[in-house]
Amino acid sequence: MVTATVREWNDEERWGVLDSPETPGGCFGHYADIQAAGLRTPASGQQVDLTWEAPGFKQDGYDYRAVSIVPRAV
Repeated sequence: MVTATVREWNDEERWGVLDSPETPGGCFGHYADIQAAGLRTPASGQQVDLTWEAPGFKQDGYDYRAVSIVPRAV
């Protein structure tokens, strides 16, 4: 698990991009990967705990894909 920052999040499409030194170029994150109760909409600039994988193919243009996203308090 690493600390990442939400670069952008598209509520309508339910996905976004997370940045960390361990995931250069960004990490694709999906709504289903967010580990939180209630409304699960991370804000741009928010820090999260990120577990990621490198699946060996590009996920929507990104080399990395989130497995678990745990939002930190804003």
